[in-house]
Amino acid sequence: MTQLMFDSVVLGAGIVGVSTAIHLQQRGHAVALVDLRAPGQETSYGNGGLIQREGVYPYAFPRGLRALLRYAGNRANDVRYHLRDVGQFAPFLAAYWRYSHPARHAAIARNYATLITHCVDEHRALAQAAGARGLMRSTGWIKVFRTPAVQDAEAANAARWHAEFGVGFALLDAAQLRAAEPDLDTSLVGGLHYTDAESVSDPGALVTAYAALFVRLGGRIFLGDAKSLRESGGRWVVHTQDGDVDAKHAVIALGPWADDVTTRLGYRLPLAVKRGYHMHYAPRGGAQLHRPVLDAENGFLLAPMARGIRLTTGVELADRDAPKTPVQLAAVEPVARTLFPLGERLDAEPWMGRRPCTPDMMPVIGPAPRHKGLWFAFGHAHHGLTLGPVTGRLIAEMITGETPFVDPSPFRANRF
Repeated sequence: MTQLMFDSVVLGAGIVGVSTAIHLQQRGHAVALVDLRAPGQETSYGNGGLIQREGVYPYAFPRGLRALLRYAGNRANDVRYHLRDVGQFAPFLAAYWRYSHPARHAAIARNYATLITHCVDEHRALAQAAGARGLMRSTGWIKVFRTPAVQDAEAANAARWHAEFGVGFALLDAAQLRAAEPDLDTSLVGGLHYTDAESVSDPGALVTAYAALFVRLGGRIFLGDAKSLRESGGRWVVHTQDGDVDAKHAVIALGPWADDVTTRLGYRLPLAVKRGYHMHYAPRGGAQLHRPVLDAENGFLLAPMARGIRLTTGVELADRDAPKTPVQLAAVEPVARTLFPLGERLDAEPWMGRRPCTPDMMPVIGPAPRHKGLWFAFGHAHHGLTLGPVTGRLIAEMITGETPFVDPSPFRANRF
């Protein structure tokens, strides 16, 4: 069997893995990137395309009785669950609920914001080097409202985030919203424009462009199964179609599949998966959408993409590998058609992705507690695209012995 020698092997070719591979290669490491599929074909492919500079408070578990009762009925547009899987994810949800206490959530945000603050700059740097700036738009995104009460509550949050973390926003009344997005439903009462965020017209293409940059820098991409990872003589070996990749350092950046490897190595991390769906539509009658728009009361996003208008759903709590059940898409599509003039569906079937989550809403970034040369970079939940380049730089700095540009200690694996 051919033995292929590298300084580092990165397992997982989504946005986090590809970004990590680039940063290591730029720092002089010989890097192998290994995945079962080509870069950017799984979770990184089908998201809403947001680089969320405003996302300083990660998405918390609802704690109000009214919201809990609404979700318990399993009819909400933004969250659905598989009843047969409740026992599987109940311990995770209980911990998620505890971490979502307002005081704990605020403490988490102070740590989380240290990553989020850098997301736009780090993406711009990689996109510039990759020749992919044309895939990114500096137009922000808008949350739209159907009732004044919801708008007032969201505006208060935005004002607090601005005061605490410098989040940029503009509150739009109905007329200002129509000027920004003339083809939206005219009955909307207003919007909240997050001005510092960026959006991507094709997230899969962006990851592909970053992967091409990695190759131009001298990195190599292999098809292989990360579950074959094993320790051998103080190094890490993974089997690929081209032979065994042998490296001093191994980075697990497998997103929702991370625990397939970490569990085999003896780690019991509290990971769960939030599933989600998307469908593309042709705009009807020459209508245009200039930036992503989130319907705050109905929990779906419309985003202008290279393929058409992408409708992405909220959260589905289910076994990671259960068959698709796109009931949320069916529920919100009629509502989305009233928000914006959508035409025919452009995809043969709904796409489904999986968001890798931890109960404290923060990713796992840093060295494995019990294995030398093993590193973790997963658990980014709704902000995988947002934080991919930030995580890649942070891991690379730790591996190469640089002073990390962000304090990594809040994201260590042994915090649970």
